[in-house]
Amino acid sequence: MTRIVTDTTCGLPLPLLAELGIAFVPQIVTFGEQSYRDDTELDTALFLQKLKASSTLPKTAAPVPAMYGPIFDAAARAGESVIVVAPSARMSGTVRSAETAAKDFPQVDVRIVDTRTIAGSLGTLTLMAHRLAAQGASADQVVELLNDMIPRSHTYFVLDTLEYLQKGGRIGGARALLGELLQVKPILQIREGQVESCEQERTKKRALDRLVEIVCEQARDIPDTQVCVMHIDAEQEAQALRTTLCSRLHTEHIPVYLLPPAIVVHVGPRVLAVGLFA
Repeated sequence: MTRIVTDTTCGLPLPLLAELGIAFVPQIVTFGEQSYRDDTELDTALFLQKLKASSTLPKTAAPVPAMYGPIFDAAARAGESVIVVAPSARMSGTVRSAETAAKDFPQVDVRIVDTRTIAGSLGTLTLMAHRLAAQGASADQVVELLNDMIPRSHTYFVLDTLEYLQKGGRIGGARALLGELLQVKPILQIREGQVESCEQERTKKRALDRLVEIVCEQARDIPDTQVCVMHIDAEQEAQALRTTLCSRLHTEHIPVYLLPPAIVVHVGPRVLAVGLFA
């Protein structure tokens, strides 16, 4: 058997992960001297309340290696292989933490996959890996699937401001847009594992309209395209975006995910995003 492990940056609802039996570890969010796990101590709604009341920008930290210990130990006792479906190493220290933890379990076949993405696209890969493993696939087969899907991953998002990406140090190749913040609403993308500029529009409506066009251009005529919509504090807009994409792509199977606190730290509130594999 192959055990799939992810973390909270995948954006999948935690009850769903528990129902499916997918193991996960939290990210750590710090306000001043107080740290919180973003699985049991802090959800997105509470985080947004704290963010509005805080005079300083919170910080995040990857799960410490010890958090993987119980998962790897259970796999050792069950004689299972483990595949850690991890967020991009260029945006998170999760890969490094998992690698460190695996050194304490040399008897366990641990595969750590840097997906070079995050959020809903990471969640989609996690679900794909779980479904294949549940069908009895070997660790080699699951890793092969992931390695095939990773280059097909595209994530686009529209922010109200680049302030959080800049202050959090995750702005990557989108840095060139900072001088134009007052003039544009950028569409950003995850490219080669980090945030990059995609296109610019004058208003948020035009940016969202263009986002739909980009997604439909890439997803058209691809029968197995996996698409998801993500948001932060923008449920109605996210549902409207989902409805538009479902109509344009002739599907009803587009989930909407609320992004977790560890991602909100770096992108801020009022975010809309789309992840797809094409």
